[in-house]
Amino acid sequence: MNFLKPAKSLPLLAKEQIQKAYPYWRLRMFLIAYIGYFTYYFGRSSFDVSKQYIATLTPNELGLIGAGLGIAYGISKFLMGNISDRSNAKVFLAIGLFITGLINLLLPSLLSLGVLIIFIAMLINGWVQGMGWPACARIITHWFCVNERGTKMGIWNTAHNVGAGFLAIAIVPIGLLLFHGDWYGLFYVAGAMCIFVSMLVLIFGADTPQSVGLPAIEVYKGYTTAETHYEQEFSAKEIFLKYVLNNKWIWLIAIANAFVYCARYGLLSWSTYYLVNVKHMSTTTGLLGFALFELPAIPGTIIIGWITDKFFDSRRAPMGVICMLLFICALFIYWYSDKAWVLLLSLSAMGVLIYGPVALIGIFALDLVPKKAGGTAAGFTGLFGYFLGTVGAQAVIGIIATMLGWDAVFIFLLGSCIIATALLAICWNLSYNEIYEN
Repeated sequence: MNFLKPAKSLPLLAKEQIQKAYPYWRLRMFLIAYIGYFTYYFGRSSFDVSKQYIATLTPNELGLIGAGLGIAYGISKFLMGNISDRSNAKVFLAIGLFITGLINLLLPSLLSLGVLIIFIAMLINGWVQGMGWPACARIITHWFCVNERGTKMGIWNTAHNVGAGFLAIAIVPIGLLLFHGDWYGLFYVAGAMCIFVSMLVLIFGADTPQSVGLPAIEVYKGYTTAETHYEQEFSAKEIFLKYVLNNKWIWLIAIANAFVYCARYGLLSWSTYYLVNVKHMSTTTGLLGFALFELPAIPGTIIIGWITDKFFDSRRAPMGVICMLLFICALFIYWYSDKAWVLLLSLSAMGVLIYGPVALIGIFALDLVPKKAGGTAAGFTGLFGYFLGTVGAQAVIGIIATMLGWDAVFIFLLGSCIIATALLAICWNLSYNEIYEN
């Protein structure tokens, strides 16, 4: 597939041009990664916010369909991560976004065809969704250095929250308005936005700094005068075996990620359903809860990433542990309260506190490997997060809620949080330099 090959390097620009062009291109590529990824969320979470409207499906069936997307996404994120490490970032990002847009446009027509057809559609959607994170990881690792990665990745990770939050407060209302109250409209608007932004990524994006006549970021920042070490390409086998599967720290944070994601999606995916059907709140409150889980995490994630760079010498684990302990406290409040404002406030707090570890584990994965293997490392942690964590959040929670009730669901979520906290605590003193020394 020649169209996926990394873009060829262009002759270096003059020194004066490089000094002017590099900041411009760094901002431009960051925006491409940010806007591209939060639009991916329109195509991924549209089904989650539609659950409250789909009266024909049981919690078990809704959970099964959601798990289908998570399983496909987790496997794809890992396998596509390896391909993305050897691909053109902007092309890779745009293709997945375009296809997820098409699937969303088709979903309203498929919903009447039964659970199996919807499940297959969500499997395909999950697979192409797996192209987003690795492509963005390639962009971030090639345009930004390790010692600024905590802050930059903290900002970029808010694309999760912007995408899901904007979906709830804008895409859904616009879809309902344009299609005269028909909730299918949210799929049409989400799909159209995905396709539109995929075109923007192709037009305005780039691959590596060298593809636009700029030196590697390590050369530009003065860490080295030669690009040989940082720009060394690896084979697929070398990336998989040497830098990922044989790395004990990757395994540790990947397992932690599974339990973090279980808590994250256990709340996010079921928030509207839980508030409306269990706590007997209004549909508006249910959608507001979904948005409030996401939007306050935007400044929170940025601050958490900055703190790891500023006060913990780019160590990611300490803030991860602190966030998880506070998350457990907020979970108890959400569990036992029946007041709308308390439920919404606790959801907001939990959004901030769970997206901190989500972002930090993603940064940690990039710290653990050379930048040419970043997509695969991120994909491996994502495999655990989505394949195991999201299955727990979707299918298992649906089954537990149906058979044992929602108190059992919260016990399940509490156990996930405790395990994730313990695993992150093992990495407490691990820093970027120590990783490469070992």
